[in-house]
Amino acid sequence: MFKGEKHMEKTSRISGFYNLSPIERLRIVKEFAELTDEEVKLLQSTGALSLEQANRMIENVIGVMPIPLGIATNFLINNKDYLIPMAIEEPSVVAAASNAARIVRESGGFFTSSTGPLMIGQIQLINVSAPYSARLTVLSHKEEIIKKANEQDPVLIAHGGGTIDVQAKVIETSIGKMLITEIIVDCKDAMGANVVNTMSEAVAPLLEDLTGGRALLRIVSNLATKRLMRARAVISKDVLGGEEVVDGIIAAHEFAVSDPYRCATHNKGIMNGVTAVVLATGNDTRAVEAGAHAYAALNGKYKPLSCWEKDEKGNLIGSIELPVAVGLIGGATATHPIAKIARKILRVKTATELGEVIAAVGLAQNLAALRALATEGIQKGHMKLHARNIAVMAGATGELIDKIARRMVEEKKIRMDRAVELLKEYLKKKT
Repeated sequence: MFKGEKHMEKTSRISGFYNLSPIERLRIVKEFAELTDEEVKLLQSTGALSLEQANRMIENVIGVMPIPLGIATNFLINNKDYLIPMAIEEPSVVAAASNAARIVRESGGFFTSSTGPLMIGQIQLINVSAPYSARLTVLSHKEEIIKKANEQDPVLIAHGGGTIDVQAKVIETSIGKMLITEIIVDCKDAMGANVVNTMSEAVAPLLEDLTGGRALLRIVSNLATKRLMRARAVISKDVLGGEEVVDGIIAAHEFAVSDPYRCATHNKGIMNGVTAVVLATGNDTRAVEAGAHAYAALNGKYKPLSCWEKDEKGNLIGSIELPVAVGLIGGATATHPIAKIARKILRVKTATELGEVIAAVGLAQNLAALRALATEGIQKGHMKLHARNIAVMAGATGELIDKIARRMVEEKKIRMDRAVELLKEYLKKKT
């Protein structure tokens, strides 16, 4: 069942948000998320992560690299309004997500579901003399293995999490058969990599005793097929621009289904939104990216993470399913000051809610891209924003940035050399 909850008073439908100044936008977000003055100051500071904090996060630190943090508006998910923090350097992504969310909102918004916060830990056993028999031995000692794993994290157990199941499989490799034991861990509001790795290492000696084999790798899997996040939406054909646009989006989707070269770009567009929210909340972008693309190829052929169909009335139906292993506690989510503010803006209560919101953002991003491709082409909106970057790179400042960008878009010459020429022209007029 897809969930819904009572509509809240605060709305993410903010007309003209794009045209406001950063300070005006921040004032709206402050009110929406009830940010403190100190949190607002952090968001205004590009050096919010101190060198000392950075030095505790990774090795060999020499500085920090700020990335723009934008807000996608208009998101209505399970009848709840969300402002979506997105950390990304690519122009047009935040605007596209906001526009798609507005379109979906007019038809009732997104609805989500999930399989819960379950992660898989793998213990590789080699040199097992009778691997198929050993597999049954492992399964017959399931409770003992679960008990050993759960002894490693009493706090997680106290919160209702922990290892809940044990699975085992024999795989064929070029160096012989291997017995792979998998523990299934309910990670609650943690991403779970650290706890799953600890539990996997703890049960490895027990598995060696049970099977006579030797344990090598003991590590979490980023193909989190038991932590799937799903989102769907029905979009009125009239809101989209007619049934021809609906058919165009479906044709674009079928292109991705049939051609991996197109599918890679199709899924990259989805991940534009997914990764931006994952990064903004201090979660592991590489883990989510790896899991998503592996899931897309799970059945032996690389496929789209989303699906677009048409109902009997000609309306567009979009759905998405992908693994999203994210947390609200632990790692950078707990230590990075901006990540903590991003989570506050989102107002999510659980890691599962965060994952479902991320899935909805991915579907919105995909809708925006496919609609643009099926109508005006992807470059029109993207290049308008890119033109401003080119103008800045050419040396333009203040009002000249928009003037030069507008001229390049009108001329369809969004290039550095043209930006330099226009800058010289405008500066000459001023003298």
